[in-house]
Amino acid sequence: MRQTHRPLTTVALALSLFMAALEMTVVSTAMPTVVSDLGGIQHYAWVFTAYMLASTITVPIFGKLADLYGRKPVLLFGIGLFLVGSVASGLSPSMEWLIAFRTLQGLGAGAMQPITLTVIGDIYNLEERANVQGVFSGVWGLSGLLGPLAGGLIVKWLSWHWVFYINVPVGLGAAVLLVTFFHERIEKRRPSLDIGGAVLLSLGVVALLLGAQGEGNPVVPLMLAAVLLVAFVLVERKVKEPLMPPAIFARPAIAIASVCSALFAAAMFGATTYVPLFVQGVLGGTPTQAGGMITPMLVGWPVCSLISGRLIVKVGFRPLILGGLGLAAVSNVVMALVLKPGAPLLLPEVAMGLFGCGLGFTATALLIAVQTSVGWELRGVVTASNMFFRTIGGAIGVGVMGGVLVARLTADPRVPVSAANELLGPEHGRGLAEAVLRQLSGSLAQGLAINFWIMAATSVLAFGFSLFFPRVMPAASPSTGETLMH
Repeated sequence: MRQTHRPLTTVALALSLFMAALEMTVVSTAMPTVVSDLGGIQHYAWVFTAYMLASTITVPIFGKLADLYGRKPVLLFGIGLFLVGSVASGLSPSMEWLIAFRTLQGLGAGAMQPITLTVIGDIYNLEERANVQGVFSGVWGLSGLLGPLAGGLIVKWLSWHWVFYINVPVGLGAAVLLVTFFHERIEKRRPSLDIGGAVLLSLGVVALLLGAQGEGNPVVPLMLAAVLLVAFVLVERKVKEPLMPPAIFARPAIAIASVCSALFAAAMFGATTYVPLFVQGVLGGTPTQAGGMITPMLVGWPVCSLISGRLIVKVGFRPLILGGLGLAAVSNVVMALVLKPGAPLLLPEVAMGLFGCGLGFTATALLIAVQTSVGWELRGVVTASNMFFRTIGGAIGVGVMGGVLVARLTADPRVPVSAANELLGPEHGRGLAEAVLRQLSGSLAQGLAINFWIMAATSVLAFGFSLFFPRVMPAASPSTGETLMH
């Protein structure tokens, strides 16, 4: 059995993270331009929702597969899917095709996100993980700095299609390094796959997100989601190898971490989706300026994540979680108050930076808390469950906000929704009649103002739930490096 080369394996994992993080800011920056080219602003939220829907459904499935078959094959499969989806997204001839291929991209992300973090938990103990977290925080910060700049330059000098193509060399490099330098020993056994649970969870999440969109009659899909998810819980209590063992949620640290992750992710994904749209559609900013609003958040996150990783062994999880979510709540309330038509960008940029700082303190502490509460055989599952609640919270949040935005844009039947596509184009709707332009700008601003208050509400709720997080301190076993919760 060859030994894993930890530094080069870490480089491969960092490349995977860089690819996923860069994609978030690049796509957010380019989306207003994509809408002006392909049309379909009424489907704007689905470009993000479809991606998160696919990754949400598959995160627990891939997490369980990683525990059964090993991390390496599942991670490589995810990278492959992500790259195929990226190339196909760049070739999309319409908004509908872009949504379909973003779904494929999301399927790959469903494997990449949890398993990358699981491998870090496997090959490093708690003290080492604090230092490695600094490396990964730097990668996240670099992608946050490069994303808006790269997105703006790509849209200006090439075309929006290339924001998807840039994933290919990064993903291929990560795959080659993983194949060559990452080795693991898997216990040979006959796994029992929870097919019924996977189907029920997938259908339940789809129904839940369709209901969250608020289109048509949302009661029917929401009722269907409730039935399917209850059935999923009942199945998980009986099968031999459940996707999400119900027993893990009996642990307060995992249960509270799941709720807090879902709530803060709704605000986080809402910010990355709708703040750039506000800057470009309401304030008339450029794609680079729109993406630049996200940069403070994606810089503050890694800096405070590095600090959080080093403080965990000294102060424990709870102070960092409470402090981080408190800071996130305050910053979101500030953004809801100041993001108005004609607003200067300095104050919301500061608020976005503080939001990122709060998420940096929180996300690191929550993730390490759930990972250190179980052994290797469940680490993939609990990591995936944390990612699952984070992505489902983000997907539901973006879906609800997308429904609010569409409702505002379609409130006046005299104004065609297609005119909103021109509002986001390079001319900022200068070809539209003055009355139409004024109506659209007002509707867009009103819809986004509601969304910013939704983000503030979810952040405040996350802080409220964090007050119930148990007072636990991490401790490392000197003989094995495995970590325990005390």
